[in-house]
Amino acid sequence: MHQRKGVLVRPVERLSTEQIKMIDQASMAIFADPGIICYSDIAAGYFSDNGAAVVKNSGDGGTGWIIKIPEDMVRKVVTTAPSVVYLGARKEENRLILDAHEPRVRFVSGSETNVWLESVVRGYVGEDDPEDKLRLVRFIRRRGTVADLTRAAHVAEHLEHLDSFIRTVNIQDEDIEESTKDVNKFFACLNNMTKHVMGGLTDVSQLDNVIRMAEIIAGGNEALRGNPLVSFIACVCKSPLQMVADSAEKMIEVAKRGFPVVISSSPQGGSTAPVDEAGMIAQINAEILSGVVLAQLVKEGAPVLYGSVPTRARMEDLHDMYGAPEFNHYNVDCAQMARFYGLPCYSTAGIADTCVPGMQATVEKLLSHIYVPMSGAHYVHYAFGLLERTNTFSLEQAVLDDAHIGISKRLLAEPRVGPDEITEALKQIREVMSTSHRLFARYVRKKLHSGEIYPGYPFANDERDEVLLGAHERVKQLLEKPVPHLPQDVIEKIYQKVPGIVTRLKQEAKSE
Repeated sequence: MHQRKGVLVRPVERLSTEQIKMIDQASMAIFADPGIICYSDIAAGYFSDNGAAVVKNSGDGGTGWIIKIPEDMVRKVVTTAPSVVYLGARKEENRLILDAHEPRVRFVSGSETNVWLESVVRGYVGEDDPEDKLRLVRFIRRRGTVADLTRAAHVAEHLEHLDSFIRTVNIQDEDIEESTKDVNKFFACLNNMTKHVMGGLTDVSQLDNVIRMAEIIAGGNEALRGNPLVSFIACVCKSPLQMVADSAEKMIEVAKRGFPVVISSSPQGGSTAPVDEAGMIAQINAEILSGVVLAQLVKEGAPVLYGSVPTRARMEDLHDMYGAPEFNHYNVDCAQMARFYGLPCYSTAGIADTCVPGMQATVEKLLSHIYVPMSGAHYVHYAFGLLERTNTFSLEQAVLDDAHIGISKRLLAEPRVGPDEITEALKQIREVMSTSHRLFARYVRKKLHSGEIYPGYPFANDERDEVLLGAHERVKQLLEKPVPHLPQDVIEKIYQKVPGIVTRLKQEAKSE
């Protein structure tokens, strides 16, 4: 099967084998005491029916259940989760095969941000020198719309290093209600790109409508099963150790239907989880495994991803802090734990704490763009365009992130050293040493033209820093590229079979 290549790495491991086993045992101890608080009667029923201890919670006014999952149940049930998960796409070459035993990294967008950064270019003249003129990119903050989501999907289709698409903006249009948000956001994505589309559900009652849409695009139920164009995210546990009814029941319905689902958890070190590495990883591991176990109790063999989204608290205001080294430590550890259980890992990297593109954003993002993928995590989300933690999205930042991820991928690439390379190297050295100039430049040109070596930073300017201006121009170029809309007959069929999609999305597709 064709698929997007990603980058195959030799995983960096922070944890020793002994430390992994200690964290594993600590998570099993958490299942025994204090257990998981579960607010879903449906989820509690699955655990009870399969031998877990389920008792009414005496705290919180008697709301929910305390679930204590036996270690042997966890170990037995987790082994039924597939170690290989397939994520389909409209184009075969954009499909992904996530194999827990192959550390092949893919970079993905993500987070349903509330703020969209609209960019404008303004001219400035120096106070002391009228000839000193600058064009600078400035940003306007506003609420995101479904039109913004279509623009983001259009740009993401043409970003070389973006391997899969998670909705980048919360659509807040007045004519889109909570009950119709899911069909609109999935249609906006699928109609503007040929890569895999993943998303959370706002309303579980819309799951079958989203699946029906994907079936029409794929060519029927059987075709969709072989090429799952869509997958889903469910943050089953709210930290610390609380299984939320709404999210758990969304995950249950997705698992019943056999579609890939991310079991994600996002504890915050220092507030909703211990800040120290051992405590954080033991807790998030227990939270994720509780969701994995539930998915397998619902449907044995349900395809799941081990979804690690750990953060660290900024202690002065308890906001998330993604630019901290500890954030990277947590995620690298989680990739190791996922590998230990034989589960594909959905990981986190590429978020900036600052509100706008710039030097701080670049430093914070590159720290995790390089280090987290070194762990061999399979599906690295949040990697494009995110600012102000996960509250803001910028197309210019997404373009910059694509360039920086390209640099990271070259850094992570396996060494090309073998018999053929050694033979060629000796030949070059001997040829050059027989000349008067003793330079290797003629051999470098071929490598540059073939793309084998790094050509240089794409937004470089020798005279002044115009990186943001270059990114702005690149966004304009990408938006001028053709949009890979669905065929009109497919669009018409979707509108006939799937209620709630705003008509202007169809009109936009016709007008382009």
